[in-house]
Amino acid sequence: MPVKPVRPVPSDIDIAQAAELRPIVQVAAELGLGEDEIDLYGRHKAKIHLDVLDRLKDRPLGRYVDVTAITPTPLGEGKTTTTVGLSQALGAHLGKKVVTVVRQPSMGPTFGIKGGAAGGGYSQIVPMEDFNLHLTGDIHAVTVAHDLLAAAIDARILHELYQEDEKLFQAFCPAGKAGQRCFSPTVLRRLKKLGIDKSDPAELTLEDKRRLFRLDIDPDTITWNRVIDVNDRFLRRIWIGLGPEELGLKRETGYDISVASEIMAILALTAGLADMRERLGRMVIGMNKAGEPVTAEDLGAAGALTVLMKDALMPNLMQTLEHTPALVHAGPFANIAHGNSSVIADQIALRLVGRDGYVVTESGFGAECGMEKFMNIKCRVSGLSPSCVVIVATVRALKMHGGGPKVVAGRPLSDEYAKENLDLLSKGLPNLAAHVRNVLRYGVPAVVAVNRFSSDTEAEIDLVRRAALEAGAEDAVMSDHWTEGGAGAIALARAVIAACGKPADFRFLYPLEWDIKKKIETIAVEMYGAEGVDYKPAAEAKIALYTRLGYAGLPICMAKTHLSLSHNPAWKGVPTGYRFPIRDIKASVGAGFLYPLAGDMRTMPGLPTRPAFYDIDLDLASGKIVGLF
Repeated sequence: MPVKPVRPVPSDIDIAQAAELRPIVQVAAELGLGEDEIDLYGRHKAKIHLDVLDRLKDRPLGRYVDVTAITPTPLGEGKTTTTVGLSQALGAHLGKKVVTVVRQPSMGPTFGIKGGAAGGGYSQIVPMEDFNLHLTGDIHAVTVAHDLLAAAIDARILHELYQEDEKLFQAFCPAGKAGQRCFSPTVLRRLKKLGIDKSDPAELTLEDKRRLFRLDIDPDTITWNRVIDVNDRFLRRIWIGLGPEELGLKRETGYDISVASEIMAILALTAGLADMRERLGRMVIGMNKAGEPVTAEDLGAAGALTVLMKDALMPNLMQTLEHTPALVHAGPFANIAHGNSSVIADQIALRLVGRDGYVVTESGFGAECGMEKFMNIKCRVSGLSPSCVVIVATVRALKMHGGGPKVVAGRPLSDEYAKENLDLLSKGLPNLAAHVRNVLRYGVPAVVAVNRFSSDTEAEIDLVRRAALEAGAEDAVMSDHWTEGGAGAIALARAVIAACGKPADFRFLYPLEWDIKKKIETIAVEMYGAEGVDYKPAAEAKIALYTRLGYAGLPICMAKTHLSLSHNPAWKGVPTGYRFPIRDIKASVGAGFLYPLAGDMRTMPGLPTRPAFYDIDLDLASGKIVGLF
């Protein structure tokens, strides 16, 4: 059911609220899902049971399309809008079976400066209010699970401080009514880890009890902050343990935004409930005083975390404005994590659409960031490989890379961006060419989508198209999906269909067997154009530590700015002749990657002077939300 665009284009929320939505049970049925395979959350959203994968295990997979972008301005270049518009064109206009798969946005940016992430104009996922706010509570589940583990860490340090080994044993293995003691399931896992081959608590020696129940956490090594899904810069660094009952155990810690949690990254990468249980247990929160890693399983929390996360593991089913189905699931940060929606959602979608269908997903930030992690982390975990990559480009961003004035969120754009300027645009085209080359390194066809703005001229769009083809793209087309919905993306959809029909020779950028430095240097040189990598002493120490602990075989999830191909957000275009600095490296062992830090990565945003929440309210007469965008 194509949309009927209005001129001038209304606000995103007005378009979304004017849409006639299908009941989600109808969307599910048309997708091939039975009512017993979904859990309803109101009339317009549902969760999909994971056993759908068992039912469809023999069905051929559909075509897998990843949407990425050139290096963006701080305003973003419209990846989600393009993803939705492309899906609507494929499904509502060309009759293809299609599913859109995207991340759930954090409410921090929604109420801050960025706004929501449901798409825009006539290419949105709806209801956009639900999409941008609580949805089905997955982020809340991540928040509570993460903070439960944080509380467990400090509580364990406190109780070990004043209790002897025998007392700890009695607390963790309490006697039942008959006086018998037994091990809880998590203790059985720790026994196996420690190599203590005993099944009866009465057989434990005092040394066994000490090893089993005294974690001896070194507070100076704790890396597990607390989280909240709100932008609050004043929580970045805090002191805890200042009360009279904490026995003087004060320490400095901080808060991250909820979507930066490793638990969110695990949700996006896990293969199922059992795998999630193992990954949650492997999460490292710090070291003990002997220099050994301490995990969530050691703290006895992994089982409870799994209970909190079990419903969040089911993908959320929604719809686009043109009633094509959309799965919304997980929302890991694209700087310190991999910035992609979940493996499980993609796997379900690819089975549901079948051999002749299409799954359109997107990666956070530019091709050197989210797409690189999509290829080397997500595809490695899932065993899937893309049929095509769509690179979203805008004339605005390319002019910025050509030396145009600084683009600042919340401020009007300079005249250079509103008027035809082929010289400025030409100077920025190497950034597009670099991203096309980055896609082709993986052996996957590339299509460039020029996301059209009203100020773009035909000469500018043609110049971008010619540059994309010269760089090796299969095709480059203008897409007007924001204004026209799926009808404005038909040319893009046809280009994607053609590209998906081309042979692909998918390959990873590096094998896992390479050492940590070689993997880092390959990404920096091949994807960012650096001449080499320099390591600060802290990074050198972590490389030695992680190699000793057996983590060197994990993939690399580089943490860098998204505003430049390099590590420096001020360097636009295609920086050359520089060395890429690594100041530190951290490990997300449960999620299954190492993340080197290039510069200061902010994991808790702050609010601007005039936050987006300033305009958000409830129309008390109609009950409708106003002011979201």
